[in-house]
Amino acid sequence: METKRQQKINRLIQKELGNLFQLHLKEITGKTFVTVTSVSTSADLGLSKVFLSLMICEDSPAFIANVNDNTKMIRGILGNRVRNQLRVIPELSFFLDDTAEAAAQIDTLISGLDIPDEDKLDNSDYKKLD
Repeated sequence: METKRQQKINRLIQKELGNLFQLHLKEITGKTFVTVTSVSTSADLGLSKVFLSLMICEDSPAFIANVNDNTKMIRGILGNRVRNQLRVIPELSFFLDDTAEAAAQIDTLISGLDIPDEDKLDNSDYKKLD
């Protein structure tokens, strides 16, 4: 359970990092479209896990590794932007958010199921519950 302070910091970091990736970090992102899907900050407010969703990216693990290599620069820019709201800027760790790919995979599995029509079922096999 996150405290209200953690939730506020999470929203602030998510908003600011999203803006940074879209407008100011083109040398890192290139043509990749980056979305900050969620941020989770530790209870002591010293570490934030940032989950990124990527579009138009050939090698997602390499991209995340590149972002993690540039964490110091990203944290510095973030610190300049939020210095009036936060006393200490948390350390940042970036992770790939693969929920979109997982949802697409589940959708593919479900669409591949052979489900018979209700009209074709033989209802005599089922007992009615009273």
